[in-house]
Amino acid sequence: MPGTASGGRPLVLDGGLATRLESYGCDLGGGLWSARLLAEAPELVRRAHRDYFEAGADVAIAAGYQASVPAFTARGVGEAEARALVARSVELARAERDAFGRGLVAAGVGPYGAALADGSEYTGDYDLDEDGLYSWHRERWRVLADAGADLIACETVPSVPEARALARLLEESPGARAWISFSCRDGERVNDGTPLREAVAELAPLHAAGRLVAVGVNCTAPRHVPSLVRAVAGAGVPAVAYPNSGEVWDAAHRRWTGTSEPEEFGRAAVDWYAAGAVLVGGCCRTGPEHIRSVRDHLDRAVG
Repeated sequence: MPGTASGGRPLVLDGGLATRLESYGCDLGGGLWSARLLAEAPELVRRAHRDYFEAGADVAIAAGYQASVPAFTARGVGEAEARALVARSVELARAERDAFGRGLVAAGVGPYGAALADGSEYTGDYDLDEDGLYSWHRERWRVLADAGADLIACETVPSVPEARALARLLEESPGARAWISFSCRDGERVNDGTPLREAVAELAPLHAAGRLVAVGVNCTAPRHVPSLVRAVAGAGVPAVAYPNSGEVWDAAHRRWTGTSEPEEFGRAAVDWYAAGAVLVGGCCRTGPEHIRSVRDHLDRAVG
């Protein structure tokens, strides 16, 4: 089962892909964010995956978060090329995994709001209902489901209707397995206000059917993670946890504030694992040093 490593050990996910690309000096401005580099600098995407594998990650999440056919075609890319770029996100991660010699690849599926690039990915306040979200995600999902990834990572999902739409697509994809990871506003609720325990209860049958390997949280403050993971585990579902660094964006002064200490992040990861997380890593503002700390602390804790 790709939810745990051999012997029941947790799998370590990678850290923030865009964060790593920015550390190389890449300008990720614009609506495509890191997906733009799938066309412009694929070698840098591979380099970022390699950095995380070398730091101890077991799973590379491919650069599909904002990669969608509509997003590419809106910027003048033909439909066939747009689909090829979406698939390339997985191909690059697979190529680097194969060169490294171990690991899994998860196709990255970001929320509808990520393609809108208007901040709605953090609220779920959309102009589409569940059926509309299902239709919007369908084309990209089918491309990624056929791209050869080991898993599909549905991440930063801000609302239950979007999770339902993604779950429907998973049910329609024979052989595919995925995790669904919500962005949460506090230690109890998804960003749309739904208690996480209620969202997990809806998704639990899909886990029981062997299709959903985990449910959990990402792009959420680390301090909220323990209670959220316990809510997932309490429903009998394995949890995934990859929060942001703990820093907070100060919009008035255009800067990040707070701590981003890798050692502290690694220690916290042991608590997430103890609470029920079988997939553990980092999201925004985490880099290879955070993942190395997670790896080291989990290895010492699990033995």
